Amino acid sequence: MHRIVLLAALALTLAACTPGGDAPETGADAGDTTTTVHDGPSYAGTVDAPEFPEGLDWINTGAPISLADLRGKVVLLDFWTYGCINCIHILPDLERLETEYADELVVIGVHSAKFPNEAETGNLRDIVQRYDIAHPVVNDSDFAIWSSWGANAWPTVALIDPMGRAVGIRAGEGVYEAVEPVIAGLVAEFDAQGDIDRRPVEFALEADAAPDRPLSYPGKVLALDGEVWIADTGHDRIVRADAASGDVLAVYGDGVRGADDGPAQNARFDDPHGLTAGDGGVFVADTGNHLIRRIDIATGEVTTVAGTGTQGWPPSSGGLRSTALASPWAVEFSNGLLYIANAGTHQIWRAELSSDTIGPFVGNARESTRNGPFSTAELAQPSSLTLADDGRLYFADSESSAIRVADLRTEVTELVVGSDANLFDFGDIDGAGNEARLQHPLGTAIDGDVLYVADTYNSKIKRVDTATNTISRWLGDSAGFADGTDPRFNEPGGLSLDEAGRLWVADTNNHAVRSIDTVSGETTTFILKGIEAFDPPAAYRGEIVTLDSQTVHAGTASLALDYTLPPGYKVNDEAPSSVALVGGSTPASFAGGGDIDLTGTALPVEIPLELTEGAGVARFDVTIIYCEAVTTSLCLIDQARYEVPLTVGPPGSSSRIVLERTIPDPG
Repeated sequence: MHRIVLLAALALTLAACTPGGDAPETGADAGDTTTTVHDGPSYAGTVDAPEFPEGLDWINTGAPISLADLRGKVVLLDFWTYGCINCIHILPDLERLETEYADELVVIGVHSAKFPNEAETGNLRDIVQRYDIAHPVVNDSDFAIWSSWGANAWPTVALIDPMGRAVGIRAGEGVYEAVEPVIAGLVAEFDAQGDIDRRPVEFALEADAAPDRPLSYPGKVLALDGEVWIADTGHDRIVRADAASGDVLAVYGDGVRGADDGPAQNARFDDPHGLTAGDGGVFVADTGNHLIRRIDIATGEVTTVAGTGTQGWPPSSGGLRSTALASPWAVEFSNGLLYIANAGTHQIWRAELSSDTIGPFVGNARESTRNGPFSTAELAQPSSLTLADDGRLYFADSESSAIRVADLRTEVTELVVGSDANLFDFGDIDGAGNEARLQHPLGTAIDGDVLYVADTYNSKIKRVDTATNTISRWLGDSAGFADGTDPRFNEPGGLSLDEAGRLWVADTNNHAVRSIDTVSGETTTFILKGIEAFDPPAAYRGEIVTLDSQTVHAGTASLALDYTLPPGYKVNDEAPSSVALVGGSTPASFAGGGDIDLTGTALPVEIPLELTEGAGVARFDVTIIYCEAVTTSLCLIDQARYEVPLTVGPPGSSSRIVLERTIPDPG
């Protein structure tokens, strides 16, 4: 019989999501797990920690892990589910602990899914990459590890000492402050005994093998005056493009996580999501920074509008820059008022920009499904906002898997579709009111009496008749990628309607933006053109390949791009592939001068080159944008810089420089 110790330092705190409904039985009824309080001077455990079961899927590691593999390390287990905002909130705490105890601590994410969609290993792998998780994650889809520890809420952390014994468990946020002293005590105690192993543990991170893409997990989208603004969430930036041509007009953010204000490509964001326009600017829900940012449409200048940059709890009212937000996920502007889906406190907030005030507007910060007056209503991670002309503010209440509405005229919330019973009524059922079921919706957009819904975890676009509060599937069936009148999506997260009535979709897990003719349902993938031009020079993201020195002859030569694309792929006919010479003085130049356009080119290809006598390094930057040959669906980018040391002698026979590359199948 295991006895899992609960340390006084690891006492239960607020902000934990408790499973119910279809979730497994946990806590006191979980079998042979009991909880005791440790009262000695040592944090060392007294019983062996439960070993990981065999046969589970592991991510960020080349092979399954056992606790025996980690002997000599303090081990922290993070029990989480990826749609839970409280679980997202503790990721910075875990990252901080991993940094401070890089040689002594190993963190393992134990993903025990709330939603069926979250239990799919492929979807979990996407989330691990999306959240930049750099530790091993095990898919505990049947709650086997969860049950062996007696966990009963998300998030929960558990500690294991360097001898493989259970130290304790703790549920809730605020992990760093509670857990760090215990880790420090364990390290000191076991180090004194010679039982700390500081040898590095290497893991095979998923992000290291991920292909480069024009967009990475776009979370939201905004159609505005013939343009499309995209929250390129995985790249921590905002992309602005011409809706008709796909030409990228501007990029805001340099692709590095941060909170810097300033000119477009000097600014920085962290996990941006919701977008809305007003008063000459585009407001951004800068989720990871707990801030609201504003992009001046005319100048591109980025400024911070609201928030302190730290996660706020408990909720409070005050000045725009002196009041802390918590994971703002969506924004909506109207008549000088900015409505904010403050997902981290399960509320909708309102900012009055002219009076420099901000605070809770809808919801009492308890996570639940209760409707009624704004001050007593209980929301569950609101993640979209759509204001109708009649003053009704629709929102996707993601953790209750419902669409709800806040009537600004009566200041009362109501259910539109989904369950109003508890947080564990979800599914995929068309119907009216609380007979309907959705699975973690994240996006809404309205056109008259029709409310479009991104039913995210069902990978479908649905329509609600707001006159009858009835929802029905419109497009999509199961997760995938296809254009046409029978399209497929993969966890779409954001919707926006343009002036012509087209619906734009942030198709998050497909790393794409799609547009839909709302009359015919014809769906096309939006191809961005020229986005690579906005990569800052210091942030070259391609692979650098240094070739052996070559002795060649001056005069006419050729550059052979001996490239092999994955089966079923071709160079895109619209997006600009190219090869360029970079880096100043070089003995090589292209026969026609300038860069070489490879858009739509069949590979391999020979390119005319001119060589002049002398010595130097020729640097060729090759950018290939390739798509599926049949459907021209999702496009990927392959970037490589070839550094070729050349000694160019007098004219002679024609020379040939070969750049050979096999682009891996994106799988």
